[in-house]
Amino acid sequence: MRIAVTGSIATDHLMTFPGRFADQLVGDQLHTVSLSFLVDTLNVRRGGVGANISFGMGQLGVRPVLVGAAGADFGEYRAWLERHGVDTESVRISEVLHTARFVCTTDADHNQIGSFYTGAMSEARLIELKAVADRVGGLDLVHIGADDPEAMMRHTEECRTRAIPFAADYSQQLARMDGEEIRGLTEGAAYLFTNEYEAALVESKTGWSAEDILAKVGTRVTTLGARGVRIERAGQEPVTVPCPPEEGKVDPTGVGDAFRAGFLSGLAWELGLERAAQLGCMLATLVIETLGTQEYELRRSHFLERFTKAYGHDAAAEIRACLS
Repeated sequence: MRIAVTGSIATDHLMTFPGRFADQLVGDQLHTVSLSFLVDTLNVRRGGVGANISFGMGQLGVRPVLVGAAGADFGEYRAWLERHGVDTESVRISEVLHTARFVCTTDADHNQIGSFYTGAMSEARLIELKAVADRVGGLDLVHIGADDPEAMMRHTEECRTRAIPFAADYSQQLARMDGEEIRGLTEGAAYLFTNEYEAALVESKTGWSAEDILAKVGTRVTTLGARGVRIERAGQEPVTVPCPPEEGKVDPTGVGDAFRAGFLSGLAWELGLERAAQLGCMLATLVIETLGTQEYELRRSHFLERFTKAYGHDAAAEIRACLS
């Protein structure tokens, strides 16, 4: 099963200021702030929804096709993704814009000052999925993740026109979308991914009930945080999959992307929905135990050992056959 993953590609530049921002702000001069903070640390981390999901799938041995836009500075990041099993040949490289970038400084009180530069992400709307499908010999599913909004709309419409199954996953872009846009990205989706809060927001903005949504999508996948994930299909009883126990909680950033990576890999292996969700939950647990969205290591024996403890020997046997 060939899966393309569309979505943002970005780098995060994270700095730490040992003092407190509040001590540097003068109340009656806030209209003319001019400050520079001498920081102690700088961490540059690879990120972006599309890249994070693709990385996780590559770790599991599924070679996804990453579809997105980056700048000429993407060379090192591209090499990293390729080394970890991601097909990056369909990434558009902008001739004039840098790769999207988040720059953030955190103080001793955990307050943050940050900026997000969209950069080359705006050119994702210029990518045609037909060219991607022709290059790889066809697409069985396109995951449409958070990206340039026009790109998300174009890719959704192209999937409908070309009868390519697609997964709708607006995540960070949901807040800026109105009901009409959400309806346009949702109707006819083979899969709809949201977290619990986003699920309620979709219903509120579209005016659709939960039953309406199930009538318009094939499978609704709702992540529930520490309680796992709920899978719903019209006319069937919901299935809830719990999360494996954590060995430690380090950083929740990228956990949702890791779940999607595991779930999509399960689909690529043609496993059932419950097994795909279990795989997603296990991968998400590895990410929450690690600092950074692409810094975890998937050691197969350890992964299978923990998977077996969480979901049993029969479930692990199916996963083992795909991982080996």
